[in-house]
Amino acid sequence: MRGVVLAGGLGTRLDPITRIINKHLLPVYDKPMIYYPIQTLVNAGIEDILIVTGGRNAGDFLRLLGNGREFGLKHLDYTYQEGEGGIAEALDLARHFSRGEKLCVMLGDNIIERNVVAAVKAFRRQPRGARILLKDVPDPARYGVPRFKEGRIVAIEEKPAVPGSDYAVTGIYMFDGTVFDKIANLERSDRGELEITDVNNQYIGEGSMTWEVLDGWWTDAGTVKGLLRASKLVASTGANHL
Repeated sequence: MRGVVLAGGLGTRLDPITRIINKHLLPVYDKPMIYYPIQTLVNAGIEDILIVTGGRNAGDFLRLLGNGREFGLKHLDYTYQEGEGGIAEALDLARHFSRGEKLCVMLGDNIIERNVVAAVKAFRRQPRGARILLKDVPDPARYGVPRFKEGRIVAIEEKPAVPGSDYAVTGIYMFDGTVFDKIANLERSDRGELEITDVNNQYIGEGSMTWEVLDGWWTDAGTVKGLLRASKLVASTGANHL
């Protein structure tokens, strides 16, 4: 199983901070943001990791991370995303890196308190399909929200006006090798992006999506409030044994 950290984009929700630096290089308490998703993958036993980045600061990732020695890795892979075409477009850059293996994909601004060890083990045993991690939140309308029927997810709705549940789809996804065929079937959304929600809904449509609720706290550090919250949480409780 291989890991992908998506750390591209322009970070416009953190403007003006991100005018001169990629948001994933910003500090969360005492470490750069990008350290946390990498450590999450390493903790789950994933050693082949691709960093997808972009913008003017791509070289800074190489200078910061090198080949991943600080995480006990022998090698890190890097690729470059031009522009902002959505999460699914960024993931498509991992097509050759994946070599047909299963993937654990993390958004670079997602930080968790504990780990995804159990979820990764469960997905390794899963014959095919996808697995997503959910978290109950007070404001689900800000996220992709699953609707359930008899314990199964029947659809994911992006930022719905009336959420179908109190759960958010976190930025942690596990996919089999068919994910790239599904990305190839996508049409761009109204905002001109290839949406990861549309990928997930294809898995749901074929009946191969599984899920579980993430243990411990989870936060998206992609906004000013989220970045502050993440730093406070890490300072008070720690994260990923960093």
